[in-house]
Amino acid sequence: MKTTTKTQQAWSEARNDLVYELGKLGYPEELGNAIAKNLGSPKAICRMSSYLRQVKPKKPEMIVDEMLAIMSEIAAWKQKKEAEESNAAYNELLLRGFEE
Repeated sequence: MKTTTKTQQAWSEARNDLVYELGKLGYPEELGNAIAKNLGSPKAICRMSSYLRQVKPKKPEMIVDEMLAIMSEIAAWKQKKEAEESNAAYNELLLRGFEE
């Protein structure tokens, strides 16, 4: 149960930071909530907040483009990890053969 609370706290802190950074740039809280939901993890949300602090984008399109880029990189990383796991399982099969 502690892990769930810790995870929820990390999500909440990351989302609040994102909403704060967007608010400083003049964007509504709803945009921050939508971005946080789409990014899917506190680490990705923190990455987005860092982008906002460093770049201070003037157009909402730039913010959405960055969100999509982060999402794309996460998807590519997940696909790479799945391919590595599949390759490891295949190599194990070649090494040991089928167990009957």
